[in-house]
Amino acid sequence: MAGFALPNVTAQLKSKIEEKVDYSNLPCPKPYEDIHLEATKSLKPELFEGFRLDYTKRMNHKFSIIHSLQMGPTEVPYDGSDEQVVKIPTSSYKFGTSFIDPKLMLDGKLMTDGTVIARFNSDLMDNFTVKTTAQLTNELDKSQGVLTFDYKGSDYRTQLQLGNYRNQFGPGTSSLFRANYIQHVTPKLSLGGEVLWLSEKSNSTVGYVARYETDKMVASGQVASSGVAIMNYVHKVTNKISLAADFFYHFMVREGAASVGYDIMFRQSRVRGKIDSNGAVSAHVEEQLCPGLGLLLSAEVDHVKKDYKFGLGFKYEGL
Repeated sequence: MAGFALPNVTAQLKSKIEEKVDYSNLPCPKPYEDIHLEATKSLKPELFEGFRLDYTKRMNHKFSIIHSLQMGPTEVPYDGSDEQVVKIPTSSYKFGTSFIDPKLMLDGKLMTDGTVIARFNSDLMDNFTVKTTAQLTNELDKSQGVLTFDYKGSDYRTQLQLGNYRNQFGPGTSSLFRANYIQHVTPKLSLGGEVLWLSEKSNSTVGYVARYETDKMVASGQVASSGVAIMNYVHKVTNKISLAADFFYHFMVREGAASVGYDIMFRQSRVRGKIDSNGAVSAHVEEQLCPGLGLLLSAEVDHVKKDYKFGLGFKYEGL
């Protein structure tokens, strides 16, 4: 029996090697902005400091009302320096509504300082989506918004963005134009490019991305003419355990940073944590205490800067 098994295995390996890729039937890639999605979820959870309470009331299967309360310190620059900050105790409240339909999504938030954030997504066709994001403040020169047109092909995606953004070097807002394209070149590899133009200082940037994905790992890279390079790697140890690493480098200022972390899914909880090249350690825990009620624990410790942040929160979702 063993003598007949070897030729059979050899034939299977030979058939796999000779198997040709059907380039006319490649999968559709992830959107350009989600090229690092897995690494972002693992290494960049929503850390917070102080106390947080989120309450979601589902009116029906499409419409929800959200209340969010947060109490904790806010960091403000000390003597105009970004490196030295002072923590001032503050509290904030957000009221939001959400409507989700298979082809339509509406989301809005109202904050205690008068800021309104609204999002609108509509699938006009199966492969064409229009998205709008707007942030309105009491100061008109700081309001901003972006209109996005997203077209999805069989094995590619392309996107066009028009809008305005808050100036970084002065008051008021400036115009924004962005166009990107991403294409699957093999069943596992996708490549893309982007053009970005900002009216502030007439600044334009060209960028490129690459993403390689298998059942066990996801590797992605991004480089831009502004001098920024980003690389991420996520290894799926099991369906519930992932290890991740990221690297950032700015060629113009010759500064970089790296971090490694983990993402573990338990039966009723999720634990994420990382340590970066600056020595800062952070962790985020989501525990399901009972149906509808969740516990949030957040911690970030930086011994070098002597900065310690701890957060406790609850999430409740009811009908």
